Amino acid sequence: MAKLRVGVLASGGGTNLQSIIDTSKKGEIEAEVVVVISDKKDAFALERAKKSGIKTVFVDPKLYSSRELHENAIVKILEENKVGLVCLAGYMRLLTDHLIGKFENKIINIHPALLPSFPGTHGQADALNYGAKVAGCTVHFVELEMDAGPIIAQAAIPVLEGDTVESLSKRILEQEHKLYPKAIDLFAKGKLKIKGRRVKIND
Repeated sequence: MAKLRVGVLASGGGTNLQSIIDTSKKGEIEAEVVVVISDKKDAFALERAKKSGIKTVFVDPKLYSSRELHENAIVKILEENKVGLVCLAGYMRLLTDHLIGKFENKIINIHPALLPSFPGTHGQADALNYGAKVAGCTVHFVELEMDAGPIIAQAAIPVLEGDTVESLSKRILEQEHKLYPKAIDLFAKGKLKIKGRRVKIND
């Protein structure tokens, strides 16, 4: 059986990308990253992909007069590489209905908080500042509203006395590296079914 072809959109260091690459190479998931696309020329995620022999593409948003045209270029690359699942890994641009519509229920993201609590770009800090006793991460399908799609999986960790944003973020990231590949594998094996707001995981 052919592995699921995954395209990754990343803007930064790409540690979650690395966890996907590593688990794929070990044969732990039935998926392989075939292309990594970034909106940042110097994103280290591109270097990680190159080191693993994966195709990389920098799609400069400054070259396009609209978000839709920028996404058109991304869609073309994803389709040319026969991508069956799009994974966001620290991609810092909100997607429009153009890209989401082209890959409906085939785009997933990981967020460093237990959604629906603490959406946005500072999930770890928001949880800490709020005084939450439990933090964690969430893998979810992507919809137009930020961090609001149906939840696939979550991992929780306790917030420890004396935690800083840095220490909490580090421990959450360790869980992200485990959870994201598992969610991708469930998708690859056809075990995820969306029913309204719920994602049912079939055995």
